[in-house]
Amino acid sequence: MKEKINKIISLLQKEFKGLHPRPPKSDPLDMLIATMLSQNTTDKTSYKAFQNLKTDFKNWDDVMNSPPAKIKNAIKVCGLTNQKSRSIQQLLRQLNAKYKKLNIDFVKDMKDEEIYNELIQYDGVGVKTISCVLAFSLGRDVFPVDTHVHRITNRLGLVKTKSPDKTFEALKEVIPKGKKYLFHNLLIFFGRKICRAKNPLCNKCLLYDICGFKEKEFYSGLSQEAQSVPKENNFIVLEHV
Repeated sequence: MKEKINKIISLLQKEFKGLHPRPPKSDPLDMLIATMLSQNTTDKTSYKAFQNLKTDFKNWDDVMNSPPAKIKNAIKVCGLTNQKSRSIQQLLRQLNAKYKKLNIDFVKDMKDEEIYNELIQYDGVGVKTISCVLAFSLGRDVFPVDTHVHRITNRLGLVKTKSPDKTFEALKEVIPKGKKYLFHNLLIFFGRKICRAKNPLCNKCLLYDICGFKEKEFYSGLSQEAQSVPKENNFIVLEHV
């Protein structure tokens, strides 16, 4: 398995040159909330919603104490506004009640497993959300798994899992150390350009020969016109938070 993953990484690195090995580190609480906003939406709309929060409110204390309607209006662009506004306010209230401040910089001094155990208790926060905080905010060697990374790793035959969380558990000890964030990023680019959810471009895929996708022959035989899909990016990209 590790040999296959290393081969995939090597091939994708040649295809997608210039990827940054690590994103700029950002505020952990900012990243936590940005990732919560990214659930079930595109990265373009979730980033806009996050920027609206930062523009429309003075700080996270202001968000915590504001009427829900104001928060919903700020994040309406990314959908699920009732659920997300409620989860964000609840998270902020829980943090404030426990630590008397809205700041989770203390996680920087914690081990990965301690951070998972600490943050998983909050409403609206799951394994993927925490993994994004670890990888994108703290620069840890972690492999975040969203629905797209889950789909691609199953297609490639690296796992046979039913959910992103199951994929995360199956791969977290298999991916070579020091390459988890890189592998995540490469798969994101690969999923955008080639291994799309609809009409994947199997005829252009550099991983075709080592891919376990049962329908790759069918998709490789489609015409260019049949393979065209709307250019909508629904991959989570959090480097700019």
